[in-house]
Amino acid sequence: MVENPNTLWLVRKFGDFKTNLLSDNDIVVLIQDATLRAPNKNWYICKEDALSRGLKVQEEFLISWYEISNIILKAKNVVVW
Repeated sequence: MVENPNTLWLVRKFGDFKTNLLSDNDIVVLIQDATLRAPNKNWYICKEDALSRGLKVQEEFLISWYEISNIILKAKNVVVW
């Protein structure tokens, strides 16, 4: 995981998310309905949202709201999509 990301992207619905806006130093966290999408490099899924939807996701891609809140504090920018 990127230690101090340039931008943290919190993606709620994946349909219109523009992946061409991402840089190598960004982190994407899929929350709410976007958790149905498979994670990628520097992409994670909110653990609590995945569990509430009964999704089985590899532990390495799961991130808790506590961890997300710490990333929010470190990120230069936070975008909710």
